[in-house]
Amino acid sequence: MPRSFVPTSATSRRRFLAATGALSLSAALTACSGGDPGGSSGSAEPVGQADIDKAMRTPTHLTFWTWVPDIQQEVALFEKKYPAIKVKVVNAGQGVTHYTKLRTALKAGSGAPDLAQIEYQAVPTFTVTDSLLDLSPYGASALKEKFVDWTWGQVSGPDGEVWAIPQDTGPMGMLYRKDIFDRHGIDVPTTWDEFAEAARKLHKADPGVYLTNLAANEPAAWHGLLWQAGAKPYATSRKSTLTIDVDDTVSRKLADYWGGLAKEGVISTDPDFVDAWYAGFNKGKYATWLTAAWGPAFLSGSAKSTAGNWRAAPLPQWDAAKPASGNWGGSTTAAMRSTKNPIAAAQFAQFLNSDPACARMFATEQFFFPATKSLLTDPDFTGEAPAFYGGQKVNQVFADIGETVSPSFQWPPFLDQAATDWTETVGKSLADRSDTVTALGQWQSRLTTYAKKQGFTVKGA
Repeated sequence: MPRSFVPTSATSRRRFLAATGALSLSAALTACSGGDPGGSSGSAEPVGQADIDKAMRTPTHLTFWTWVPDIQQEVALFEKKYPAIKVKVVNAGQGVTHYTKLRTALKAGSGAPDLAQIEYQAVPTFTVTDSLLDLSPYGASALKEKFVDWTWGQVSGPDGEVWAIPQDTGPMGMLYRKDIFDRHGIDVPTTWDEFAEAARKLHKADPGVYLTNLAANEPAAWHGLLWQAGAKPYATSRKSTLTIDVDDTVSRKLADYWGGLAKEGVISTDPDFVDAWYAGFNKGKYATWLTAAWGPAFLSGSAKSTAGNWRAAPLPQWDAAKPASGNWGGSTTAAMRSTKNPIAAAQFAQFLNSDPACARMFATEQFFFPATKSLLTDPDFTGEAPAFYGGQKVNQVFADIGETVSPSFQWPPFLDQAATDWTETVGKSLADRSDTVTALGQWQSRLTTYAKKQGFTVKGA
């Protein structure tokens, strides 16, 4: 069974999702009602405000599948505003368990919830089966300007469809050990060339310490680095045509860089989110963590013995004149096309993620990194200065990074296969310190073969 695409963690009050499940897609195209991987064509006619008002006054029960801890607090705000609507929160599991149950219920035609938590990278896996309700007729399009631009690109379709509402994000940056950098006279690297030189310098000076760990079991981080580098590994058209290009020039540059550092032995490739990896942070084995905006809260609960030594910075750049980053993690709220209460479901998804009080609660209770522009520019949020990071305004660092994430990155409609094949090819090459560039070709070949078997016409290398 494939491992989760992004691992999950919880730390007392800092419980929050940093995860997406590995997904399995079985004959997805044959499951599509219209055989169209882009979802239904066009948006339905707008629903009038009078109909919306009437529906929200009508006693209704909604079921919402989510793994988010203590989300009943946010749900209660919705029920207070719309007392006729009652929402049953169900934790159907996380990662592969959540998605497998959801897909099974949708296929069976019974037992599916009205709404479900879905990560950005999982949205195409459900639009390909025409499983999501287009929220645009219910007023969702008007929310576009409330959210970070790139997040809206992750949830919207080519004809104005809105398949989900953004909830949280994971723009990637670099957490680093200031004390280790100072001890070895290392400046914070601003380019990947500087990063490589720092990796060599540090490991030579102290063979027990690595500048970073690029986990050989972590396809999510690799995709985030691809995103930052400007790669476009996937693209799905509305006519069952899928572009797969995980072996292009940009991807090879990335593979040559990281594979080279792994071969030199100046970075580690330890599996992440396991006991030895946690111990590595606490013992000072890793001087940086290339992570997402959820990383600071996670690390402060997992490496308490290092409190005060960490700082945050943007990722090193390929082109310092054009700052860029990628995203790792983050989720949305989507309504199922099968819901019998589309108006109430659509209004719930919108309220849950755009209401200012809800958005703030997610940031302060679940420690999610926001997707709303208003919160990302709120001094109360950006001005937080945790002692774990030496009083640095870490939220501001990642808020600024979020503005450099490209909105054009796309995901495949079979995320599980992309993750599994990466781990068994590219990830394996990193762990084995073998040829990572060659491994890209293997990944490309495996994905292409799989896509063709699913009925896609495949373009790409």
